[in-house]
Amino acid sequence: MPKLSLVIPVFNEEKIIENSINRVKSILTTADIEYELILIDDGSRDDTWKTIKELAQKHPHLRAAKLSRNFGKESAIFAGLDLVKGDCCVCIDADMQHPPELIPKMYKLWKDETIDVVEAYKSDRGEESVFYKYSAKLFYQLLHKLSGINLENASDFRLLDKRSLETLRAMPEKQTFFRGLSTWIGFTRKQIAFDVEDRSGGSTKWSLSSLIKLAIHAISSFTAAPLYLSAFLGFGLLVAFVILLIQTFIMKFLGHASDGFTTVIGLQLVIGAT
Repeated sequence: MPKLSLVIPVFNEEKIIENSINRVKSILTTADIEYELILIDDGSRDDTWKTIKELAQKHPHLRAAKLSRNFGKESAIFAGLDLVKGDCCVCIDADMQHPPELIPKMYKLWKDETIDVVEAYKSDRGEESVFYKYSAKLFYQLLHKLSGINLENASDFRLLDKRSLETLRAMPEKQTFFRGLSTWIGFTRKQIAFDVEDRSGGSTKWSLSSLIKLAIHAISSFTAAPLYLSAFLGFGLLVAFVILLIQTFIMKFLGHASDGFTTVIGLQLVIGAT
């Protein structure tokens, strides 16, 4: 039977990780799915890594790696994908807000209907602040207009088969955006809906600054819009500099400019324009 690899990025989850692993293991065992668990400790500052090592001794299906520092969820996901040995893989959050009960359905779609990518999207975003909900909506609308790919209500909770995974891993991206890149690569895909569950414990590790940083990385690495914007701004500044330079020479010929002023302004405008 094809093997399923489950990639779980973990950061400061010592209180919930054991219950999460036991829940996932019970679901996959009941569904009679051969599996491996890949845990990536994203530089946790508590005893998460100690707990993971203890779990690895109890569960022969579990493999784990610890990053040298906190690189962020995106880096942790791709570190886990590099360790996948199964015929397909699923990425899921350690806090179980992605319901693992959906994994057998995703696996069946891949196995029986030969779907390359099964995407789980949020039909209900759960408990979120009004600011977070509307800022997320604004971000996805902006990304949709810039890239042409609609990721509204998308999540990292998705299944990729071996072919799509190899394509994703072959991409030479340094700033990674998993849900964007795994959508961009194409292949046959199907969506299933899920309601975001409450965290099984602890609190969210996403701060406002980290969310803003992720948004900037996603837009700058996933679309060419920033390059086009900088080109248009540069051309606009060049036009403005030429106009100012002409005005400066006119002032010089009319005798309203101080000695040396025209040369200094001209040099500054030319340097600024280039």
